Amino acid sequence: MAAAKLKPVDVVVVGTGVVGSIMCMELANAGLKVVGLERGRMTEPQHDFAMPYAHDELKYDRHSDIFQNLSRETITFRNTMSEIALPMRELGSFKPGEIVGGTTVHWGCHARRFLPWDFEVHSQTIARYGKNRIPEACTSQDWGITYEELEPYYDQFEHLYGVGGKAGNLEGKIQPGGNPFEGARSREFPNPPTKLTFAGALFAQAAQSLGYTPFQNPSAAMTRPYVNPHRLMLGECARGGFCSSHACANGAKASPLTTVMPALLKHRNFELRPLANVIKVNLDSEKKRAVGVTYVDAQGREVEQPADLVILASYTFSNTRLMLLSGIGKPYEPVSNQGVVGRNYSYQTGGRVSLFFEDKEFNPFIGGGMIGTSIDDLSGDNFDHSNLGFIGGAYVAVQSNGAEPIHSKLMPPGTPRWGSGWKQAAAQYYRRSFAITYHGSCQSYRSHYLDLDPTYRDANGLPLLRMTFNWHENEQEMSTYMRDKCAEIAKTIGPSKIGTNPVPAKYSIVPYQSTHNIGGAVMGADPATSALNKYLQSWDVPNVFVIGGSAFPQNGASPPTETIGALACWAADSIKDHYLKRPGALV
Repeated sequence: MAAAKLKPVDVVVVGTGVVGSIMCMELANAGLKVVGLERGRMTEPQHDFAMPYAHDELKYDRHSDIFQNLSRETITFRNTMSEIALPMRELGSFKPGEIVGGTTVHWGCHARRFLPWDFEVHSQTIARYGKNRIPEACTSQDWGITYEELEPYYDQFEHLYGVGGKAGNLEGKIQPGGNPFEGARSREFPNPPTKLTFAGALFAQAAQSLGYTPFQNPSAAMTRPYVNPHRLMLGECARGGFCSSHACANGAKASPLTTVMPALLKHRNFELRPLANVIKVNLDSEKKRAVGVTYVDAQGREVEQPADLVILASYTFSNTRLMLLSGIGKPYEPVSNQGVVGRNYSYQTGGRVSLFFEDKEFNPFIGGGMIGTSIDDLSGDNFDHSNLGFIGGAYVAVQSNGAEPIHSKLMPPGTPRWGSGWKQAAAQYYRRSFAITYHGSCQSYRSHYLDLDPTYRDANGLPLLRMTFNWHENEQEMSTYMRDKCAEIAKTIGPSKIGTNPVPAKYSIVPYQSTHNIGGAVMGADPATSALNKYLQSWDVPNVFVIGGSAFPQNGASPPTETIGALACWAADSIKDHYLKRPGALV
């Protein structure tokens, strides 16, 4: 049965997460007719996420209510090319969203910028240490855009999302109380920083005694009531737990549902279509221009939406898979190291050291919105790597995220895995423990990539995306170094017991780690090693822009969400200021 063909529109945006909502609003404001397509359902936050239902840990964190439905589409995974990839049947290592608002509906609100070094990893490493310091088979590369170019768009996103923090580098001048290692910012945060917790104070004191510079995490959970540029009110975070993996019952978490969508849905130039799963970008006969997209609606019917401009604004996996399914750009082939789509997949390195006390009590449940205290002294290239066996680094932090009753339990070494001994330890240490975590960068490598699986297919009969990924020696050595630094800080604090996790020998897709998957459709200055130019525009099909974590050539230590939002603001201005005036390649 032929697909139903609708009337053409100016722009079709695939995905309504942080990127899609910004792109839809900016282009609708520019006078274009915009359709937003979202494979997930629409919600009414004041009803669907009202108390006490929003605090249902089984529904959201365990049963994945607002996450991707793996029974219809998943990925396959293997560590190496010699293995057979198998489908991911349960959400484990990461949790992509499937809802209007996207993955940001359940994020932890950690709104940290990337360091200037993160955008020029390759050239800066060679300049400081020489070519021999690039890890073997590493494909990390400069972004094609600098921090200085992106800074105004970081600022725009922070004011849209009401980020709370304290500037550490204001127009090149280091400010007390902030992060002295951050890139220069043009103005102060729109909201004040989070308050110091008891655990954070112990960490800050110990870190300072060792020569580090602690500061409060930037947070996109409101530290006071805030009205953003779209005149939308966000409430103050109540520190009620159930933050990450949950939607916010308070309207305090910045996400598309609170910062953009209520205003966007009233816009006369915009139409939202939920439960619309895009399966292909349609190209003309010469494969040089997109003419629209095809999607499957809630009734299982194929629908064709013609458009002059196509914006892929979905999650890393979906952006990359749509390019592969649509024939946009040459697929990456690791043996020959040729092709670009699927290249430079990367993840996030991390770990923790746990502290247990007999004489101190904390309240781990009272938290959320990435309340925490950090140091950036060990992030990026902020410290000398000359005598170290790795490049990159990690920020180190004590965070009060709101410890859910089911899964947020730290256990000291030697605790039984089950039974009365486990129960006694859980009761004893739930309020008498916290963790020092490290959150590190991850370089890209020739053998880590995304492609279409030759065997497994989704509910529509289309090939699943296949991930090939493992920890590299560079990241393992960095993890060992960071774990030891965390243990040093922990010993300075003086707990009764310290628990350290071993650095994993290989990557496992089973335990949750972070939803910070990046790469696959990366940006850069060279079409031989990037799928997109610096404006997030396809080198091969210039009326297709692909925006999101998929554009990162490698991952920095900072969480990716703020950089993804800044890239959306940058791409929107590039389209309005340049592409619309003269459609075609911008580079």
